[in-house]
Amino acid sequence: MYIQRKLHKAIKKHIPKKEYTIITGARQVGKTSLLLALYKELSETKKQVHYLTFEDYEVLESINKHPEEIFRYVPRPLKLIEPSKEKQNIVYLLIDEIQYAATPTSFLKYLFDTYGENLKIIATGSSAFYIDQKFEDSLAGRKRIFELKSLDFEEWLTFNKQHRILEELIEIRKQKEYISPSSYEFINHFHNYLLFGGFPRVVLEKNQTDKIYILRELMNSFLKKDLLESNITRTDKFYKFFSLLAGQIGNLINRNELANTLGVDNKTIERYLFVLQKSFHIELIRPFSSNLRKELTKMPKLFFKDTGLRNIALNNFSDVDNRTDTSALLENYLFLRLSQIYDADSIRFWRTADGKEIDFIVNDTFGGKYAYEVKLNCKTGKNKSTHKFASTYPDFSIQITSLNYDPKCLWIFKI
Repeated sequence: MYIQRKLHKAIKKHIPKKEYTIITGARQVGKTSLLLALYKELSETKKQVHYLTFEDYEVLESINKHPEEIFRYVPRPLKLIEPSKEKQNIVYLLIDEIQYAATPTSFLKYLFDTYGENLKIIATGSSAFYIDQKFEDSLAGRKRIFELKSLDFEEWLTFNKQHRILEELIEIRKQKEYISPSSYEFINHFHNYLLFGGFPRVVLEKNQTDKIYILRELMNSFLKKDLLESNITRTDKFYKFFSLLAGQIGNLINRNELANTLGVDNKTIERYLFVLQKSFHIELIRPFSSNLRKELTKMPKLFFKDTGLRNIALNNFSDVDNRTDTSALLENYLFLRLSQIYDADSIRFWRTADGKEIDFIVNDTFGGKYAYEVKLNCKTGKNKSTHKFASTYPDFSIQITSLNYDPKCLWIFKI
C-alpha cells in the first residue's frame, strides 16, 4: 500500500506547469512508488497517461538511437509546428530511471523543444552525480528538480502508524509551552529513528535484526552502483573512505588528513566526496563568515542524509542513551530538520581560530537570521561560544537546543 510522502503534493502541484518534473534522490527512498501513485492519479482523471522504465533494455536501446523512438511505445503528440483546429490533448509520459539514457539531457531537450506543452514528462533518476553532469545549462527553463529524501521523523511516525504521537509532535511545534504527556514513548520512537534512519524498507520492517540486514544490503548495493557508475576502481579505498566519514559527522573535513589515512592523493578524495554528495549519501556545509573569501576556503562540516546508513557503516546500533556519539547523531538530526525548513545552501556553521563554534547558522532568503547550538542536556544555557557569536553578530537570534526538555533551552522537537 502506498503511503503518501510530503513531497507528493508539491510535485502534483507542479504537474500542470510546462516544465518537465524531475524527481531525484537516493536509491530506495520511494521514487518509483511516488511515480506510480502519480500515474494512478492522472489515469483516474481520464488523461493520456503512459509509464515507461529505462531499466527496460528494449526501450532504452530504442531511445538511445533517437528521442523520437519513444513514440514506438506511447502516442506521439502534435509537434509545435503542426497546426491543429482542435485542442490537442496533452500526453503525460512518466519515466522511471531516466539517468540510464545515454544522453538524458539531449533526450529531454529535444522532446521539450519539439513538442512543448503537448508533452509533459515526469521522470525519476538516482545518482545525481550522473544526472548533474548531463542536466546542466541546456535544460535551463525546461525542468524543475524535486529531491525525495529518506523519511523525516513525521513521515517515520506515519509509516509506523503512530498517529497519536505525530499529532503530539505537531502540537509541540505549534504551542510554545506544550509538554508531551507521552514523553517517554515519544523519545523512544525518536531514538529508533536516529538508529535506523528513514529508508522506507527499513522503517516498515519491525524486527531490529532484519532492519540491520536490510541496511547492510542497501549500503553494499548503493556503494557498488556508485562505484560502477562513477568509474571508481579502488573499491577497497572507497569503502574505507565511506566508513571513515561515518565516524566524522558534525566534524570538519580535512582532505589532507583523509588522503594520508587512505594513502591516496587529494584529487581522489575530492572525487570520492563528489560521488557521495551527488549520490545523496552525504552533505557538506560551509562555514559562515562575513568575509566571503574566508568562507569559501575554510574546511566544510559533514553530515549524512540518513542516520541508519551512517550507523550501518560503523556497525553500531547501540542504544542512544549508551553511545559515545549521541551528540553527533543529534546534531545530524538537527541538520536534516533545518534542511526541511530552509534551503540547504543557506545553512552554515561558525567556528573561530581558537575553537569557539556554533553548530548551525541560517541566513535564509527571506531575511531570517538564526543560530542553533545543539546540546544533549541543557545545563548551562549560553556559553563562551554563543556570547562571542552574539557580540559579533547581534542581528542573529540564538537558540540553545536540547534533546531533554529544560526551560532554559529550546526542546529540539519544537524546531
